[in-house]
Amino acid sequence: MAKAVKEEKAAVSTAGLSEELRLRMFRTLIELRETEQKAHDMFLQNLVKGTVHLSLGMEGIATGCATAMEPGDLTFCTYRGHAHTLARGVSMEKVLGELMGRDNGLLRGKGGSMHLTSVEHGVMGSYAIIGAHLPIACGAAWRAQYKGDGDVSVCFFGDGTTNIGAFHEALNFAAVWKLPVIFVCENNMYMEYTPISEVTAVENPAADRASAYGLEKIMGDGQDCDEVYRIAKTAFDKARSGGGPSLLEFKTYRFGGHSRADPAKYRPAGELDFWRDTRDPVKIYRKRLLDLGVAETVLASIETETRRKVDEAAEKCKAAPPPSADLLTTDVYADGGWAWRN
Repeated sequence: MAKAVKEEKAAVSTAGLSEELRLRMFRTLIELRETEQKAHDMFLQNLVKGTVHLSLGMEGIATGCATAMEPGDLTFCTYRGHAHTLARGVSMEKVLGELMGRDNGLLRGKGGSMHLTSVEHGVMGSYAIIGAHLPIACGAAWRAQYKGDGDVSVCFFGDGTTNIGAFHEALNFAAVWKLPVIFVCENNMYMEYTPISEVTAVENPAADRASAYGLEKIMGDGQDCDEVYRIAKTAFDKARSGGGPSLLEFKTYRFGGHSRADPAKYRPAGELDFWRDTRDPVKIYRKRLLDLGVAETVLASIETETRRKVDEAAEKCKAAPPPSADLLTTDVYADGGWAWRN
């Protein structure tokens, strides 16, 4: 029975998507993986200050969702937002430069790893306060609904956020007003250091609570780009046509600790090896493309080209200067200055 279900799921995953779309997703996957790995390596070289929260192992969700989004749609993400920012089209150089605190960074080095923002690309901020961005995403969606703008707000968060009050408040508000907002839970099974299962009354922290707000229970495999894409696109189309919000929960796994400061020794022996060996979204998608007849040379070319681009971006960031001192007093307040006005 389990084998039949697995084969049926594989058949659904491989149906109906063009080779062009799949290669686009593969390229995005590789760009996210290689850029995040470069960020990891540069942190170990003391080129990235503070810490970083990486999405290594979780790239399938950012890839599938971003591919399903349309220009003008808005992304709201957490401090683990590098992948989501890159997936919306922000350059590797801009992201790595920002992580390194360089003047060529996305925010000229003033935001750092946890605060990536690019209004031009629809990336409306990475939020360090757990759950803080869910009500903000509702506000953006309410604006779209009121003005008839047609864009959808997509809000990404971890499993731990489902136990924060703002999660429930935002879901209720969005459901009552039928807002064009999609809530995407990236359930990697651990909050910071604690397994989500140890502190949550339901098995699926997001999906099992959807019915409380009149929403459908929607779950997917976050390691399968095609499945993420299909589920996300259905939800986005529904929201865009006035059908209201959706709550999506994707099961995934982070290969590293909560941040680079976390050795993740709380995980059971063998768990990381299992996910790396059998549930790596890059390996899964690469094999699928080969099985569908895409030539090995095509995939290898994408991988080689991407690594070259990442290396070039990293070297540009190493050579870039830090932001000048006068930038410290710009854009502190909404008027562009620094002076407090009572």
